[in-house]
Amino acid sequence: MSGDLEGLRNRLMEGLVIPACPLALTSQRKFDERHQRALVRYYAAAGAGGLAVGVHTTQFAIHDAKVGLYRPVLEVAAETIRESAAQNFVKVAGLVGDTAQAVREAELAVSLGYDCGLLSLASFRDADEDRIIAHCRAVARVIPLFGFYLQTAVGGRVLPYSFWRRFVEIEEVVAIKIAPFNRYQTLDVVRAVADSGRGREIALYTGNDDHIVDDLLTEFRFGEDAPPLRIVGGLLGHWAVWTRKAVELLESCKAARRQGQIPAELLTIGAQVTDCNAAFFDAAHNFAGCIVGIHEVLTRQGLMSGRQTLDPDEDLSPGQKEEIDRVYAAYPHLNDDAFVAEHLDEWLS
Repeated sequence: MSGDLEGLRNRLMEGLVIPACPLALTSQRKFDERHQRALVRYYAAAGAGGLAVGVHTTQFAIHDAKVGLYRPVLEVAAETIRESAAQNFVKVAGLVGDTAQAVREAELAVSLGYDCGLLSLASFRDADEDRIIAHCRAVARVIPLFGFYLQTAVGGRVLPYSFWRRFVEIEEVVAIKIAPFNRYQTLDVVRAVADSGRGREIALYTGNDDHIVDDLLTEFRFGEDAPPLRIVGGLLGHWAVWTRKAVELLESCKAARRQGQIPAELLTIGAQVTDCNAAFFDAAHNFAGCIVGIHEVLTRQGLMSGRQTLDPDEDLSPGQKEEIDRVYAAYPHLNDDAFVAEHLDEWLS
């Protein structure tokens, strides 16, 4: 088991901005190490507290041995984080596949210095709970687990309260990314943690890119005498862009929580963030353009050379570019273009 488990729990409980890292490719769809390092430097400089690599936003195809990019991408990210001297930076490795594959990936991640694994259960779409829990326990013996409730539109499956209640009994679970894009299913996860009594050990992170600010401001309490729980931070594809502003937004949410008062302006900003996410993630087309939408923004900023993905047929959906234009114009206070422009040359060097 890598690292100090208690220290990792404490760091995650602070509430961090953890972007889901995109994959930088050349125009020939080859790994673009220069822009990949620039992205990691950007996230560190923007004030993120961690980075998730090899996750959905990085493209699950990198886990295919024929593609051969899982190890190189994790290595480049880990090396660049070390070079950036980011303090207490939490490195999260995406883990996929059947138990044998996920364990191999976990062992690699540990060898590269990753702190925990974000465990996708997409390969267990039709499996029963006993089988999934056994899988999770096997991986947890190798690396601390960051649970992952992935929405069905991009490959996830419905995971009921009964699953999460059993999952949170695994000692090595340090956090859960809640990303079903569904309020009922979000409550299933939070209630399972509350009922387990491990609310001070398992950090809850929003992955609901459509509901970021509300998740971060809500105090959850299941009964009059029940201790409150909060979603403390976010591990988000949406936070792969405009990250400097995301850091400021999380700090504003933390300040509001400390003061016990939620400014109406924060709720307004929350709706604006969701409107931006609808454009970036292509909600109009059931999230078909969610990765290339992120790439489009990073390309405009110069952090990527283009929006190409490993799939040559993947591109922006009809009208998506115009939607990104619209939210850029509507919410200039939410972008960090000036920050990126100031530092881009050093990040690309």
